[in-house]
Amino acid sequence: MAHEQRRLAVIVAIDVVGYSRLMGQNESGTHALLKTHLAERVEPSIHRHGGRVVKLTGDGALAEFDSAVNALSALIELQQAMAGANRDQPEPSRIVFRAGIHLGEVIVEADDLYGDDVNIAVRLQGESPPGGILISRAVREAVDGRIKAELHALGELSLKNIVRPIRAFRVEWKEADWPTATQAPLPKSVIPVPAFALSDKPSIAVLAFRNLSGDAEREYFADGMVDDIITILSRVPNFLVIARNSSYSYKGRSVDVRQIGSELGVRYVLDGSIRSAGNRLRINCVLIDATSGNHIWAERYDGAIEDVFDLQDSITSSIVATIYPQLMSSEITRAQAKPTSNLTAYDFYLRAIPGIVPVATESSISEALMLLDRAIAADPQFSSAYAYVARAHWGRLHQGWGSSREARAQGYEAAKRAVEIGKDDPVALALGGFGIASLGGKPEEGVEHIERALTLNPNFLMAWRFGGAAHSMIGKHEKSIQYFERAMQLSPRDDFAFETYIGFVTPCFFLGRHDQALHWAERALRDRPRSFLAIMWKIVALAMEGNRPDELADLLEQLKSLRPRFSIAGCMARFGPFQASDRKLFETALRRAGLPE
Repeated sequence: MAHEQRRLAVIVAIDVVGYSRLMGQNESGTHALLKTHLAERVEPSIHRHGGRVVKLTGDGALAEFDSAVNALSALIELQQAMAGANRDQPEPSRIVFRAGIHLGEVIVEADDLYGDDVNIAVRLQGESPPGGILISRAVREAVDGRIKAELHALGELSLKNIVRPIRAFRVEWKEADWPTATQAPLPKSVIPVPAFALSDKPSIAVLAFRNLSGDAEREYFADGMVDDIITILSRVPNFLVIARNSSYSYKGRSVDVRQIGSELGVRYVLDGSIRSAGNRLRINCVLIDATSGNHIWAERYDGAIEDVFDLQDSITSSIVATIYPQLMSSEITRAQAKPTSNLTAYDFYLRAIPGIVPVATESSISEALMLLDRAIAADPQFSSAYAYVARAHWGRLHQGWGSSREARAQGYEAAKRAVEIGKDDPVALALGGFGIASLGGKPEEGVEHIERALTLNPNFLMAWRFGGAAHSMIGKHEKSIQYFERAMQLSPRDDFAFETYIGFVTPCFFLGRHDQALHWAERALRDRPRSFLAIMWKIVALAMEGNRPDELADLLEQLKSLRPRFSIAGCMARFGPFQASDRKLFETALRRAGLPE
C-alpha cells in the first residue's frame, strides 16, 4: 500500500452566490461571464499571492497557499476586484463570490487535495455572506496583527458533516487600505541578492514572537522564550543560527519571509505569536522554508501561567525538540534533489540517513554505508557521519544482515571515532555512545557519552532515547523508563515514535511488568506491524504472562515467516550486553515461548 502523502496547507474555497438562479436566468451568459472572472480575476489574484489553483469547480475554485497572510490578501484583493467589475453589471446578473479559508493538514493525491480540513474550508465558504470571507480560528491566529482587516468573531459554527464545531471569524476591510496587493509575496525579480551566501548546512533565523495579548508583560515572556530557543539551537552541530540582534531587526515589521531569508542568508525562519486569556497562555509557532515561503511545520502550545518560568522552559523544550527532526527531514529532501555532481560531505551524510532510520532494508543500509564512506572521505573529521556508520552496523546486527562479528567490530570502531572527534557534537556523542554500549559491550562508558550529549543539548530527543536503552543495559531499568518518558514528553508524535515505544518494552519486561511491556509492544506494532523486534518482544512478554496462548501462537507464526532460520542461540548471540540476570531471564522467556534452540 502506498504511503499517504500529507502536508500542512492554507485551503481556500470560493463559489458563486445563487449560481443555480443565475444559470436558470441566462445559462450561456452566466457561464461566459464566470469564465471571464475566473481567468481575469480569480486565478491572477491567487497566483499573484503565491497560491495554487487546485481545481476549478462548476461555480468556483479550490486553491492552496503556504501562507495564511497571502491567502487572505488574495481573497480581499479578489473581492475588491469583483466589486469594481460588478459596478457596471445589472444587479440581477452580477456574479458575487463568497469564500472560506482554513489552515490544516491535507491529503495529496496527484494535484488534488482531500481531507477533513478541505471540507472545513468548503463549509466555511457556504456560511460566508455574499462578497464576504469567513476564516477559521487557525487562520485568524496566523494573520492577526499582520494584515489590514478587522476579524469579527462569529462563535462556534456547526458545519454540515463536520463533527466538531468550528470557531469562525468574518473578515471586514476598508477599500482604501487595499489599493493593490500589498501583502503579496515578492516576485523573484525584486527579491534582493542575499547579503550572505547560503551555507551548505542548515541555517535558521528565529524571529521575535508577536505579542497578541495586549499585555506588555507578555512581551518579556515572548522575548525570553526566543532567546532560549536561539541559545539551545546554537548548540546543535552543523547548524547556523542567526544572532538575536539580526533576527530582531524585523520586529514589528511586515516583511516577506523570502526577503528575510535572502537578507540574512538563512534557509529557514521560525515565527510565532503569543496570546493570553486569564491565566492561560497560547503560543503558535510556524517553521518556514525561507527560499520558497512554504510552511514546513506548525504547532500550538497551551499552558497555565502559574509558574511562568516553568512554562517557558517546558514550551521552549518542546519547540526545540520538534524543530530539529523537522529541519533534518527538510534538509534530507533538499540533498536528495541536488545533482550528484554537486554533493558535499554534508549532502552525502543527509542522503544516507533515510537508508538507516526510521525503517531500513538490507540494501538501503548497504547504500547508506557507501554514502557515509563518501562523506568521511570528503571530510575525515565529520563526527556525525561516523556516528551513523555505527548506527547502521547496529541495524545490520539486529536484523541479521551479514556477519554479526563484522557488524560489531566495524560499528564499534566507528562509534569510538565519532566520540573521539565529536567531543562537543551531541549527535556523535549520543549515537557513538550507544554504539560503544551496544556494539562494544561497554554500556557504562556509552552512558557517559550520552550524558555528555544531554549536557550539551538537554532537549536532544535522540539522546534521551539512546540513554534509556543504555541505562537498561546496565540494569538501571527505572531510570531507563524515566529517559523514555522524557523522550515521550519532548515529542509525543513523530516518525521515530516507534523507537520510544519499543524502548519502553525492555525495562518493563526486566522489571516483571509484563502488562506494561505488552502495552508498549502493541503500540510499536501499530506503527510497524511487521517489525521483527516488536514481534519478538511481544512474544517473550506473552510467554512470561502465560494467559494468551492463541495470540502467542499467531505471533510465533509471524516471526517464523520473517525469520525462518530463527534460533535461540542466534538471537542470544546478537542480544545486547545486558546484565547476566537479565540475559538469563530473556533466554528463559524465549524457551518458554517454544522457540527452537
